[in-house]
Amino acid sequence: MVKHLPASIKHLLSLRNPHSYPCPPLPRLNEILTKTFRDAQSKKAETGWLVLTTCTLLTANRPTAVGHLYRFVTRGVDGNAQNNLHIPSAVNKAALMRESALKSVIFVGVPRVILSLTALHDVLDGEVKQALRTQSRRFVAPIGHILPRAATSENIESTVKRGRALWDSIYAPHADKLHDKLGSYHPDFISFIIQSYGAVLAPLPGHTKTFSDSASLEDLDQGNLSRAMGSIVGIATLRSEGRVGPQLVSHAFGLLKARYTEGQNEEDAWLSSDEGTEWVIRTVDEILDVVSSEAKDDHVQVKL
Repeated sequence: MVKHLPASIKHLLSLRNPHSYPCPPLPRLNEILTKTFRDAQSKKAETGWLVLTTCTLLTANRPTAVGHLYRFVTRGVDGNAQNNLHIPSAVNKAALMRESALKSVIFVGVPRVILSLTALHDVLDGEVKQALRTQSRRFVAPIGHILPRAATSENIESTVKRGRALWDSIYAPHADKLHDKLGSYHPDFISFIIQSYGAVLAPLPGHTKTFSDSASLEDLDQGNLSRAMGSIVGIATLRSEGRVGPQLVSHAFGLLKARYTEGQNEEDAWLSSDEGTEWVIRTVDEILDVVSSEAKDDHVQVKL
C-alpha cells in the first residue's frame, strides 16, 4: 500500500499553480456584490442574482468567495451581525447556493464544485447546517415516495424522460439533430448527457424555491431551482469559463425559451425575456471583471 507520495512527485504536484485563487479583497468583493444585488432588487431578480453569482465565483475558482457570498446574503456586507441571522431564510439561501453549485458540475466538472461546496459547507452556521436536507432526492418513485440512494427501473425511466424533456426545450427545433450528432461521437456520450440533465439540471418534481422563501429540514423542495434558473446556471458557468461560445449560445437560447414554461413566476418570466437574458450576461461580466482583475494581480505578483 502506498502511504506517502514520493518526494519528486510531491514536488511536481506543487508546480503550475495547483491551488484555487484566494478570495478577492473583501472591500472590492462587497462593492460588486452590493452593486449587483441592488440592481437585482430593483428588477425583482434576486434569485437569478444569487444563482448567477454563485456559479460565476465557482467557475472563476474562488471558493472562499462563495463562502463569503453566503455571509453576504444572510447577514449583509459586514458578515458578522449574528443577531440578524434568520435561520429559515438562511437555510433557503444556502440550499439555493448548493443546488446552483451542484448543477454547475455539468458545465465545469467535479473539482471546482467540490472546492466551492467545501468552502460553503465550512462557513454554514450550525443551525443552518443541521436544517439542510441530508437525503438524496435525485430518484423519486412514481407515487412520490423518496428513495434515498436507490435506483430502480421506474425512477431511472422518469429521470431519462425528464432529461429528454429539458433537452428538447433547450435545443428545439434542432434537438433531435444535435442528439444524434453527439451520440455519433461516442455511443455513451449522449446517454450520459440526457441522464445528467434529468438527474441534475432539470427541476426536481415539486415546487421550486425563490430568494425570499424560507426552508426547513422537513421541506422536501429545499433548494429546488426552476427551469429558468437551470439555464442561468449554464450561462453563468459557460460565460465565466470562456472560449466555449457554441455552448454559451445554446444556453442563452435555453433561457429565452424558458419563457414558454407553464406556471412561471414573475421573476422567471422577466429573466427569460430579451432584457432579462441580457441582464444575466452583463451581470456575470460585471462580477467576473472584478474577480478576473484580482487573478491578473495575483499572476503579476507571482512573476515579480
